[in-house]
Amino acid sequence: MAKVITFGEIMLRLAPEGYYRFVQANSFGATYGGGEANVALSLANYGVDAYFVTKLPKHDIGQAAVNELRRYGVNTSYITRGGDRVGIYFLEKGASQRASKVIYDRANSAIALASPSDFNWDEIFEGADWFHFTGITPALGDSVAAICLEACKAAKKHNVTVSCDLNYRKNLWTREKAGEVMGKLMEYVDVCISNEEDASDVFGIKASDTDITGGKINKEGYKEVAKKLADRFGFQKVAITLRGSISANDNNWAGMLYDGNDYYLSKNYLIHIVDRVGGGDSFGGGLIYALLNNMAPQDAIEFAVAASCLKHSIEGDLNHVSVDEVSKLAKGDGSGRVQR
Repeated sequence: MAKVITFGEIMLRLAPEGYYRFVQANSFGATYGGGEANVALSLANYGVDAYFVTKLPKHDIGQAAVNELRRYGVNTSYITRGGDRVGIYFLEKGASQRASKVIYDRANSAIALASPSDFNWDEIFEGADWFHFTGITPALGDSVAAICLEACKAAKKHNVTVSCDLNYRKNLWTREKAGEVMGKLMEYVDVCISNEEDASDVFGIKASDTDITGGKINKEGYKEVAKKLADRFGFQKVAITLRGSISANDNNWAGMLYDGNDYYLSKNYLIHIVDRVGGGDSFGGGLIYALLNNMAPQDAIEFAVAASCLKHSIEGDLNHVSVDEVSKLAKGDGSGRVQR
């Protein structure tokens, strides 16, 4: 069984019921999620030995986050305990032409104030096959960016494949800071994951003839984006999700994989969205699983996109689907018929 390490922040998610706006809400449902934790859970669902590394307080809310991961089979033995806060984010789900809204309350969280001495990366990477992080984690602060860099260097020392989802968040840092910090980290990355906006936001690499807000995605333009990313940083593979936004409820959804020689485009799905948060993470989890299992490039991108397509039908950050369910959709069964 492959051993995969993910590193980042797991947060308490507070959301009004259904499609209520923040100002209407009298109560908030509490769940947990976060980029790298979401990936770890997807992989655990697929039978991978998935570890999530972070720092969480010793109090009951921190323990609740640990319990949520354990509940679904994620290994938490490398989580450091300490600090005072679990990061929080508030989610207001959009509908029709009203966009979803996220408000962060994560300043001074335990992981944001962590120090390099909190993690023994040589121990963590012993026997590991893969390491995954996102651009959200180094955005939490200079200390966390330094920890990410140490982790990447240790992963390379242990011959571990490294993947990164660029995941630019404008509420956490500027484009200039993101480009500077992420550029240094990319030296250690083998597989880069991006969406239709991240490459532009972080590295200024834009697709031609694309109007993201208008829902017009030029897949040919993203071939050029993938090649420019690979050429600049020496990535072995670049994967890009392609979201054509019709409304907050309905999107076109596809993906592309570039292996340095050829481009592989998935089929397109017209998805009706139950909850889109974690959609990119479910794509990352599906792609890592596919590559770990040596799927052919076309099969790998089909599996990753199908996994993410299914996630959009599930409440919460976490993708509660099986390999069989993903494989069935990837092979063309999207009927949604009752399974008896």
